Amino acid sequence: MSFTDTIKRSLGFEETESSDKNERESFNLSEVINNISKSFNNNRNQQNRPQQTSRPTPRPTPSPQPEPTPVYDDFDDFVITPEQSFYEIVLIRPKTIDDVNYVVDQVIEEKNPVILDLSFLQKESPANFKLAGDKIKQMRARYGAQALLLARTEEKNLIIISPKKVKVVNKG
Repeated sequence: MSFTDTIKRSLGFEETESSDKNERESFNLSEVINNISKSFNNNRNQQNRPQQTSRPTPRPTPSPQPEPTPVYDDFDDFVITPEQSFYEIVLIRPKTIDDVNYVVDQVIEEKNPVILDLSFLQKESPANFKLAGDKIKQMRARYGAQALLLARTEEKNLIIISPKKVKVVNKG
């Protein structure tokens, strides 16, 4: 006895001669579905046919049908995908001009915002600190980058620099 036979027997479908006879006499599900679909199609075709009347009626000139207004359901989702999947905001404490040039590349070429801590340059090399300030001014003038002072203390001098695409707003 196979697994399916065991399941059939447990569900009350015992295989006997009478059940085989009932199966042959019973309806076939696919035939029922075909019959329903045929009758549905026939009814549709009859409804689409114009009714014939004894006297001909003049046909009116069809007026232009207005286009249906699109219906927006709550189920319609509109996804806006940015060019970049995410922005990396990097905190950099530059110690040389090369580090400042890396910041410029991140903002202009990679389009990533950067938080700069210029306290080391301010303490160790005032000339490089001034040069870094000049590079930030150039980024703002040439490329539309934004620069906001986040914090200025003896220990920190934090500035966020963002590309033109990333809006940084000072709310207070």
